[in-house]
Amino acid sequence: MPAQPLNLKERAVLLALLAEARPLTNAELQESAGLRLDGASRLKLNDLKLVTSVKEGRSFVHEITDDGAAWCADELTAERPERSGAGGGALYAILAGLQRYLQRTGQALADLFQPPEPAGEVEEVVPVEDLETRIRAAYKVLSSKSGSTWVGLVTLRPALSDVPRDDLDAALQLLSRQPGVHVQAEANQQALTAADHEAAVNFGDSSRHLLKIENP
Repeated sequence: MPAQPLNLKERAVLLALLAEARPLTNAELQESAGLRLDGASRLKLNDLKLVTSVKEGRSFVHEITDDGAAWCADELTAERPERSGAGGGALYAILAGLQRYLQRTGQALADLFQPPEPAGEVEEVVPVEDLETRIRAAYKVLSSKSGSTWVGLVTLRPALSDVPRDDLDAALQLLSRQPGVHVQAEANQQALTAADHEAAVNFGDSSRHLLKIENP
């Protein structure tokens, strides 16, 4: 937490910028979350290096920093601020539930929030349903052969070698959000080989090496 306590509006701005995962003007922030970042609050968040605000024309463009994203991650386990009202209470109940979800799935907060795809630039990929079915089938075979519930991605990728890497990575990220599916980092990093590192899937800034599906 920063040395200066943040008021509810400043907290909401940080969470909104995290969720949007892109720079926003005040007009866009107003449209997205019903609030603006200006005056003393803007200076405060800028001074604390939680948000950068760059003036473009007559408007400021705000973007959350790495420190701001780390503050949001810490806030998932924070107590509800005093005098936050019903809306603030509901917000912090949702944050607590989100933290439980991240713990259960092994995901990081950055995994959940991505900027929208630019119009007309969406790449064609293998149908998600088909790829998910293939991943589950491959996992079932590989885990049965190894006798382990954890399957290394270094083993999974060759079993799906015809699938473009980006498509497989995207499917693994979507699959990891489902109950009973875990895509996690190897706890013993020293045990990883160069091939393990190469086969890892990156969710945000986190590399994951292992797959576990409770009901393949």
